[in-house]
Amino acid sequence: MTEPLVSPDLLSIMQCPACTGELSERADPPALVCADCGRAYPVREGIPVMLIEEAEETDSRQRTADS
Repeated sequence: MTEPLVSPDLLSIMQCPACTGELSERADPPALVCADCGRAYPVREGIPVMLIEEAEETDSRQRTADS
């Protein structure tokens, strides 16, 4: 089993800064992904970068925007 990107306790209290949605981990490339808006926040050297400007817009966000 792989190591979590962030501690489960920390992940349970974190929210997407853009929409306050729930976050989950993505292993490659390492990121925390919002279940609601689809933004992926990079994890660099074990530290989540929770800046909206640094977030990657994933396919799920693009599909939501197109709907």
